[in-house]
Amino acid sequence: MGKATGFREYNRENPKKRPVEERVKDYKEIYYKLPEDKLSLQAARCMNCGTPFCNWGCPLGNLIPDWNEMIYKGEWNKAFERLSITNTFPEFTGRICPALCEGACTLGINRDAMSNREIELSIIEKAFKEGFVKPNLPRVRTGKNIAIVGSGPSGLAAAAELNSVGHTVTVFERADEIGGLLRYGIPDFKLEKYVVERRVNIMKEEGIIFKTNTNVGVDYPSEELLKNFDVVVLTGGSTIPRDLKVEGRELKGTHFAMDFLRQQNRRVAGKEILEEEITAEGKVVVVIGGGDTGSDCIGTSIRQGAKAVYQYEVMPKPPEERDDSMPWPTFPRTLKVTTSHEEGCTREWCVNTQKFTGKNGVLKTLHGVKVEWKNENGRMQMVEIPGTEFEQKVDLVLLAMGFLHPQHEGMLNDLGVQFDGRGNVITNENYMTTKEGIFAAGDMRRGQSLVVWALNDGRKVAMEVDKYLMGETSLKG
Repeated sequence: MGKATGFREYNRENPKKRPVEERVKDYKEIYYKLPEDKLSLQAARCMNCGTPFCNWGCPLGNLIPDWNEMIYKGEWNKAFERLSITNTFPEFTGRICPALCEGACTLGINRDAMSNREIELSIIEKAFKEGFVKPNLPRVRTGKNIAIVGSGPSGLAAAAELNSVGHTVTVFERADEIGGLLRYGIPDFKLEKYVVERRVNIMKEEGIIFKTNTNVGVDYPSEELLKNFDVVVLTGGSTIPRDLKVEGRELKGTHFAMDFLRQQNRRVAGKEILEEEITAEGKVVVVIGGGDTGSDCIGTSIRQGAKAVYQYEVMPKPPEERDDSMPWPTFPRTLKVTTSHEEGCTREWCVNTQKFTGKNGVLKTLHGVKVEWKNENGRMQMVEIPGTEFEQKVDLVLLAMGFLHPQHEGMLNDLGVQFDGRGNVITNENYMTTKEGIFAAGDMRRGQSLVVWALNDGRKVAMEVDKYLMGETSLKG
């Protein structure tokens, strides 16, 4: 154990942020890095519990007390090696994971939890800087060919793991760049795209084949996958957004959040926008949906020069502190104030949008009402509150209400896989679909979720595919 009394001697210290007035003028990342001497003290706070609940709370099973102790001792290379056992891409989770491990931290029962995510990010960035991260080329090739459809975090994790044991892996991506939502969903101020490109370049050196601008089922016949590859792994994500089916939805000025975010990622990358441009410049913006995607829309709208930004959420406002409904070590679903919220936004909870109205086909007004949630026979029911109807003048509405399921038309229907009641691809306990030799992982299988769960799924499906092809596996999953 690094320092037995560290948790009593040192307080949690979070990395500082760039000033709001500075950061809203660009799309660079917001947080500064803690210096190594302060990171050592933060690592010293780890209690090295006999039962590390942080490890339980992390979907990847990261060996967090181990690398915390190594950082306290200044053993950065050893910490990187220990982190790499369980996490294929710490540079992604270190930036955009909500830190489920910190919610399960024993220290968090009556003190501030460990700074695990910040330490994790510092380990991998130090590893890149010092050259610890090197291409992991397999010593031999097995002669097995695997197709992975979708290059988001799940697909990339599966590709890296399967390539490491000698299979030849080809990743198909319908966009013009690799990364899925990492590339064309998450704003640069949360994840600069050099981070994705840096990792993809290493994977190319390792021998992984990437085919962009290839929409399987359109540009590449689905049946060709079965002819040309021994195994197919579907990791296309949950891509059908939840719509708001109210009067006036068709008015010009109402868009899905991901269309808005995708366009801005392309602008930042200096790429051409081929469809009608969506911009918040000079507009009153309403974001409908209180999750991370909604928050990303807020920060992007502010950077584009919005006149005002509102966020409406139909659910009640979460409590600010952990209560009896979220006992330790479960992840506390408390009120989340993101960096985008700090930059200037009016937030409202328990708001239901009734309709949109406009003039000459252009959106002008959102009509809403306040609601309350009542427990009726064990189920929460939304009830509108009479007399709370209101009108909000608006120029741009962004729908950030989550995703329903993967796209069925095209590849999935062509392959004949089956879907569950929510529209996700059905797999067995070995991640295989109802079609022999076709596997699925990530949001396409489990539904919309976190990047860390997608990475876990990618690693798990790789282990099952390797076992299916070779009869055994050395992959840890």
